Amino acid sequence: MNTLLKIDLSLPGQESKYTGKVREVYRLKDHVLVMIATDRISAFDVVLPRGIPHKGQILNQIATHMLAATADLVPNWLEASPDPNVSIGVECTPFKIEMVIRGYLTGHAAREYKAGKRSLCGVSMPEGMKENDPFPAPIITPATKAEEGHDEDISREDIIRQGLVSEEDYSQLEHYTRQLFERGTALAAKQGLILVDTKYEFGKNKDGKILLIDEIHTPDSSRYFYQDTYDALQAQGLPQKQLSKEFVRQWLIENGFQGLEGQQLPTMDDAFVTSVTQRYTELYEKIIGKPFVPAETQAIEQRIEAALLEYLQ
Repeated sequence: MNTLLKIDLSLPGQESKYTGKVREVYRLKDHVLVMIATDRISAFDVVLPRGIPHKGQILNQIATHMLAATADLVPNWLEASPDPNVSIGVECTPFKIEMVIRGYLTGHAAREYKAGKRSLCGVSMPEGMKENDPFPAPIITPATKAEEGHDEDISREDIIRQGLVSEEDYSQLEHYTRQLFERGTALAAKQGLILVDTKYEFGKNKDGKILLIDEIHTPDSSRYFYQDTYDALQAQGLPQKQLSKEFVRQWLIENGFQGLEGQQLPTMDDAFVTSVTQRYTELYEKIIGKPFVPAETQAIEQRIEAALLEYLQ
């Protein structure tokens, strides 16, 4: 099956192009931003060698759905999605931090906890917790946005002291983050899921207004557990059944890769690639509550280009 690993377009009014880990981002005149979600997949800040069929479409369509479902709470950058892999909206100057919010002791937080740490980004974690236990209340654990390599944990105090974000703006980001997580939790619960943790990114438009940018509540930016099996699995001390990219990270760890120097990426065989597509499709259908309808993949680049040119004209 064809996958979209890269795309190189020449768009009307194009001023620049940026290639991220999984997206191609075009900056057009009049502060217009075009984001194309490819089928690339990254883990431990490394782009893996094979694409995942339909992953870009799934991520983009979950993100556009969730941006629409939260627009009454927090203003966002999105204006249109003329193709299943494409989002178009307002160019913003991003804040140099990600707002990570965690409802449960999972993933990075659990690894830090196991290592004996009881504070993450200046936020205390209670004694006596087991992996995947809920925090008494969701905690915000920001990270710096690295141009290359790994993002780094950072505290609220250090963000303000280093001048990464003003105290006034940071208070607004915290408020928006908690509102979004509360809405995301409610939307997930309606579909029998638990929103475990996620990250939000924000920027300012040309008028200085704070907008929610990038994707939200997707398996690349979030972790979900199944509601119906959570209590039983937790009581037995068993791993939670989850829909997120964590299973890809676990597969890499089991195969000796954590993004560290000298480690070699394991081979992604067809069966593994297919299983990743199935997981992403399952999350789409669970979170959206509708069957996933795959877009045409015979000529993905041409399809995207035609849709974009028609919209921009």
